[in-house]
Amino acid sequence: MLNGEKILITGPAGRIAFGLAKKLARQNEVWGIARFSDPAARAGVEALGVTTRAVDLGDGDFGDLPTDFTYVLHIAADFGNDYERGLRVNAEGTGLLLQHCRNAKAALVMSTLTVYRPHPDPWHAFTEADPIGDAGLPSPRPYSIVKIAEEAVARYCARSFGLPVTIARMGSAYGDRSGLPSYHLHAIAAGKPARLRWDPLPYSPIHYEDITAQIEPLLAAASVPATIVNWCGDEPVSAQDWCAYFGQLLGVPAPVQVEPVDGASLGSVGDTAKRAALTGPCRVDWRDGLRRMAATLYPDRVSGEARR
Repeated sequence: MLNGEKILITGPAGRIAFGLAKKLARQNEVWGIARFSDPAARAGVEALGVTTRAVDLGDGDFGDLPTDFTYVLHIAADFGNDYERGLRVNAEGTGLLLQHCRNAKAALVMSTLTVYRPHPDPWHAFTEADPIGDAGLPSPRPYSIVKIAEEAVARYCARSFGLPVTIARMGSAYGDRSGLPSYHLHAIAAGKPARLRWDPLPYSPIHYEDITAQIEPLLAAASVPATIVNWCGDEPVSAQDWCAYFGQLLGVPAPVQVEPVDGASLGSVGDTAKRAALTGPCRVDWRDGLRRMAATLYPDRVSGEARR
């Protein structure tokens, strides 16, 4: 991992960035910025040894935040349903942030696989060269549009400031306690159907541990013009399959309820060839990762044998 660097992380209390901050703060000077509307969340970040500042990227006022960071990890995003707010924070805010940190060695800007134009084949593995377009998410509806705008701004900043940038299009991130599969796990544990928008509904889930392990090579790949890479797991799996797996682990039925969403992407699978060439393969198999999730969230319902 990186050592002796001065690193800025946006959204450090979030489920992805918190793990990055925890790991990187052991050997680096790490700063974290967010709105920090929850004092307890800010205290939790500071307990990692992270120096924090309250910053709203939509305002663009960085106060006394230093400008001499060697690396920037822009993980934060606005997930609201207001297009104007989404563009102001995700797109304009990214530009203001990278301008503030324009002398860094490199910046990683986290985007999303949902920037791709929906494909009629739910198992289609989107490559970085595939066309982009509104993915029509049920919620937050503006997300794919504002992230496309964010990518455009980040690409401009790389060229305008000579700042090496990696734009990493995140797939379905998860860990032992959170992520999209956890919502389905909770529903199944409660005897309720998991609500899915298509059948099958495939994803490329990636564990937080792999995300953390891949930060350094993705930063090393930053370039001018910006490097664009899918950041997702190596093995596609449908939400129907992981729901069935949760049912096996808990020893209960795993019903699903399909509720189609007009215009939404039928799948979210990313081609990982480019990422694998930069980072090597992922280390956490989706079955191992989801088994750990079930055992962590429902320790009294997952047998000792299943835990292994």
